[in-house]
Amino acid sequence: MRSIAFLAILLPITVSAQVPSIEDFVGRAAYSGARISPNGDYLAMTVDRGEQDVLVVMRTADLKVLKVNQVPDQKSVGAFYWVGPERLMFTSVRKVGTFAQPFGTGEWYAVNADGSQARPLIFYGTRDVTQRSKTVGNERFSMLDPLPEDGSKVLMEVNYPRTATGAGTELVSLDTNTGRRKTLARAPRENCSLTLDAAKEARFALCFDAADEQGNYDPSSELWKRGADGKWAKLSDNSDGFELSVVGPSPSGGVYANRSDRKAPEAFGVLDPDSGAFKVLHQDPVAEISRLIYASDRKTVIAAVTEAGAPQVTLVDDSHPDAELYASLGAAFPGQMIDFGSATSDGQQIVVSVYSDRNPGELYLYDRKAGKARFLMASRAQLDTKTLARVKPIRLQSRDGLTLYGYLTLPHGRDPKQLPLIVNPHGGPMGPRDNWGFNPEAQMFASRGYAVLQVNFRGSGGYGKAFQDMAYGQWRTGIMADIIDATKYVIEQGYADPARVCIYGGSFGGYSALMAPAEAPGMFACAFGYVGAYDAEIQMTLSDTSESEDGLRYLRRALGETKEERASVMPISYADKITLPVAMAAGARDPRCPPENTEVMAKALEKAGNKPEHVIIQSGEMHGFYDVKNRVNLYTTMLGFFDRHIGRKGDVKVGDPVESGGAVVVAQAVPDLALEERG
Repeated sequence: MRSIAFLAILLPITVSAQVPSIEDFVGRAAYSGARISPNGDYLAMTVDRGEQDVLVVMRTADLKVLKVNQVPDQKSVGAFYWVGPERLMFTSVRKVGTFAQPFGTGEWYAVNADGSQARPLIFYGTRDVTQRSKTVGNERFSMLDPLPEDGSKVLMEVNYPRTATGAGTELVSLDTNTGRRKTLARAPRENCSLTLDAAKEARFALCFDAADEQGNYDPSSELWKRGADGKWAKLSDNSDGFELSVVGPSPSGGVYANRSDRKAPEAFGVLDPDSGAFKVLHQDPVAEISRLIYASDRKTVIAAVTEAGAPQVTLVDDSHPDAELYASLGAAFPGQMIDFGSATSDGQQIVVSVYSDRNPGELYLYDRKAGKARFLMASRAQLDTKTLARVKPIRLQSRDGLTLYGYLTLPHGRDPKQLPLIVNPHGGPMGPRDNWGFNPEAQMFASRGYAVLQVNFRGSGGYGKAFQDMAYGQWRTGIMADIIDATKYVIEQGYADPARVCIYGGSFGGYSALMAPAEAPGMFACAFGYVGAYDAEIQMTLSDTSESEDGLRYLRRALGETKEERASVMPISYADKITLPVAMAAGARDPRCPPENTEVMAKALEKAGNKPEHVIIQSGEMHGFYDVKNRVNLYTTMLGFFDRHIGRKGDVKVGDPVESGGAVVVAQAVPDLALEERG
């Protein structure tokens, strides 16, 4: 492999040695995504302004801001793409809380880097006669290929209602200046997504069903292939025990794909579209592939990332020149994760993102010709990464023999023994998971002397479908047992003082914060539930999940078919057993876990003789607070609550004894890259 002699990194940043404020942690990050233009002249990135995200364009040379693009009516910029050297396309979304994914409004816009020729390309509602070609009804558009080298059109997938239960799908070409569109292909059936081949033709369709043959909620898929004659044929339907999903064309002539037996973590590999043969490039026995690392050509997959505990990066194409570059960057940033965010068309300039358990994120611009990486910006420059907490991956056995993985955030500069502990279950529960990396909440708690435990209980995503499906019917029993077992493990290992343990979480984590104490009386000293679900019938009638038949199928499978079954798994039914100090917070406009959950739970606790110490129903907020003032108020209240009940007492500073078990690149030995001293 070719050697790379030197990588220069310049970081002219000064930081404060003082303990960061709450706002330093829970305020907005400087950016949330970045893409370089095809010719390298510009950088575009989204910036969080609370309920609204904007699209900022700046010159690469000096980072001077040229244009801030803002969508009207408090809508946010969602996905964005360079569709030419000077032109961008972006869609709009509405944010519904920090614990919920934004939902798309369906509108698309285009603008030049300097702000000129701004055009709405796809929108809804009444428009004048000159704009009617851009008006759509129930269709929803998503980007398949921005064709940046073309500069005049893009390829998009369009989904539109076809039947009472499904939607149709088309491939269209859309003009980035006029919004005119032309249909190029249609999917074989309802509920499909399309994948292009190397020739930019619709070649594969992955089609979904949300229910099994008995009508129960159980998502599955089948893969179709489109022939040269335009006709579709089914390639895989799980009849052989495997599901296939296409990632995209492989430069070798095959197709990158994932294969799953719907039980174990899926395999990533190359599919021969003619014979159907599948060659495995990587499969982890424990963890799903969390993401793929692409070379600068955005076509070649060079590495796969798995995250049972700390991230593991495995090179799957070490013959590609960028594989050596990636491994060299990994050596230059030991214990950190790196990714090639975007690159110029010629691959000479690459935006590299770097993060770790205590690095919130940094952007660099690597110049291939010069062999240097120029620092661009830090996500949270106000935080001194050297004083932040390390995150220790943990592994334990549950009481019924499951291997569970999780993370323990331990305060910097303190003896990691007999610490006050905050148990922090994640939301979901099916699908989401906790990851190794920078977590602003956990870091904020650790900065105040608290250890933080996060466990990927049964149902968490990332460990295979069988592990995820274990959550159904197990909210009160299996999942709570996993949380309790993980808490016991941390106590037994000596990290936590058993008399100073509180539990806190948001969404399903809020449910867990009140349910776990009912299942393990005396284990927790206090509980704080945030935007939680506590009453099943409120979820069945008022939540946005209940607004679709698929959502109701999910709730019935998760919680039970009858009111009696559902009541038996909800905290409100056990209010008389929740005798520890409680605090709760909710958003007044929360569509996912409506605030009525918090209101009825507070009344039930008060009736049982345990009136909550705090109940915050925050006006204007949804499923997780956006406004920085509201967030600061929430966490000020929360920290005061924890301090009263498990407050820090006499923790001894002993340096920084805890190793993180940081990100690992599994590869052949490569030359080290020298780094200039920072600062």
